[in-house]
Amino acid sequence: MENNSEIVFVLHGLNESLTHRQISFAFALTSYAFTVVVNLTLIATVCVDRTLHAPIYVFLCNLCFNGVCGASSFYPKLLHDLLADRHVISYGGCLTQMFAAYSYCFCEFTGLTVMAYDRYVAICQPLRYRALMTQQKVFQLLLLTWSFSLLEAAVGVALTARLPLCGRHVRKLFCTNWEVVKLSCVDTTLNNIYGFVLMFSHVSQTGLILVSYVHLVRAAMRSRSDRRKFFQTCLPHLVTLLVFTFSIVFDSMYSRYGAAGGAQALQNALAAEFLVVPPLFNPIIYGMNLQQIRSRILHKFSVRPEIPR
Repeated sequence: MENNSEIVFVLHGLNESLTHRQISFAFALTSYAFTVVVNLTLIATVCVDRTLHAPIYVFLCNLCFNGVCGASSFYPKLLHDLLADRHVISYGGCLTQMFAAYSYCFCEFTGLTVMAYDRYVAICQPLRYRALMTQQKVFQLLLLTWSFSLLEAAVGVALTARLPLCGRHVRKLFCTNWEVVKLSCVDTTLNNIYGFVLMFSHVSQTGLILVSYVHLVRAAMRSRSDRRKFFQTCLPHLVTLLVFTFSIVFDSMYSRYGAAGGAQALQNALAAEFLVVPPLFNPIIYGMNLQQIRSRILHKFSVRPEIPR
């Protein structure tokens, strides 16, 4: 058994020929650049336009910023490995990548929960919305989102870092907690217990979101304006939640129960989906459905849409 700090992990996700990896590099670079541009464009649009400083847009900016962080925890290392002869990562680099990826994951889920609460208050208690969703309350919710998510990720990485490891081959494109824990030489019961605690926490958050949507659907049936508000702001949120949740579930289930000898391309797609798909599509989904943001972005690019009266 070697000192953990001296371990260099070997990543096994990229076994294709150099030509195929070069093609993948072009697609990955384009995807990363597009992800960063669309998210930062939406953030900049909201920041420079004071009429978009409502809570829903602030939370959306937080979602986009988190998406850039999540994509940046994955793409730079992938782009390097696609053109490199050896696909390795240091022990410290592995833990850092894990912390960044899981912080993004937890912040995405908690951020979506906060957005569900905001929509619940806006549609179900519209007369109290301004009193409840003050600037101070928005700041507190954002602080809770990030502190809770960073703490969850830090505890998980700390529990993994304490394990002595007897292997150094990671069967993925990047480091994940489960893949590293499987390399441990000792019992990992504490890590498994913490995994169940996290699962219970996020199942509870899912329950809160579903309960809020039951009330939202009921409230949306009251009038045409409520239905329009629901489809413009709640439907994108629901689509985002479903995309992210399915990405996480597929990756988790395949990591634990998928066939070890399965197609490498399928394993790579499932492993990277939650770091690639939500950051790419979140700003597009919201930008297409939120008329205020769409009109502001088109105006910045000198395309003047007809704004409904």
